[in-house]
Amino acid sequence: MISKPTNYLVKTIIFTGLALIAFAANSVLCRLALGERAIDASSFTIIRLLSGAIVLLAILSINKNKTGSSTKGSWYASLMLFLYAISFSFAYITLNTATGALILFGSVQITMIMLSLISGTRLHGTEWIGVMIAFAGFVYLTLPAVTTPSAIGFLLMTIAGIAWGIYTLIGRNSKNPLVDTGYNFFRTIPFAIILLLIASKNLNYSFEGILLAILSGGVTSGIGYAIWYTALGGLSALQAAVLQLLVPVIAAFGGIIFVSETITLRLMVSATMILGGILMVVLGRYYYLQMQSACKI
Repeated sequence: MISKPTNYLVKTIIFTGLALIAFAANSVLCRLALGERAIDASSFTIIRLLSGAIVLLAILSINKNKTGSSTKGSWYASLMLFLYAISFSFAYITLNTATGALILFGSVQITMIMLSLISGTRLHGTEWIGVMIAFAGFVYLTLPAVTTPSAIGFLLMTIAGIAWGIYTLIGRNSKNPLVDTGYNFFRTIPFAIILLLIASKNLNYSFEGILLAILSGGVTSGIGYAIWYTALGGLSALQAAVLQLLVPVIAAFGGIIFVSETITLRLMVSATMILGGILMVVLGRYYYLQMQSACKI
């Protein structure tokens, strides 16, 4: 992780862990809502974004004296957030969980790494090897359940991954994550209204679907994304990209804890590969910075 004081590194580790848990929970909520047809993709997206905005703005109003900030998100970040949310929702209509995850996280990795390289960030050998090992572990975990995706599902999930990768990179410059995330969600409301007008004749929802969308938007998305923006201040772009490969692993272990699913050899091997790859990326960057500092002395 980026060279910072010890207390800052501890904060980064805690917030990163909380954010990844929120992402895994969000994935489960989305699949329960969309996979079980409890709600249509448009309604889910609209309620998700609206509930996220309401929860975050409510938190900001309570803490208005503690959240002074000169920045309040951006329309560009909000557009990427909406593009991710709508593409993600519609993609899962035609994709199963494993296939969707593989396309999503694959496109996130490629987007963040390519943009980092374009911006001038140089990756050394240990980081490249770590990324490849972690991604190989991720593929090994999801491969048995992967099916041939539909063209439209593949395209939509790729767009979702690119949009999320860009949204994450924008967050690395956030000075006040809670304020920025709150206003990013708030700015998606005009886009949500346009979506509502377009899809008004085809809306289909149930109480369960609405509840899942509210939980996804208000808790695992709204609060989860604010936590993620907080964590990003202590992560390099590559670390932020590769750490997200842990989300399916966390979701799998959540199934073991809460749904009494069994621990498989495939899960243990893939988790070891992903964690090992992440460790190489994190420690590789740390020792690289240490060597640079030593050379300047």
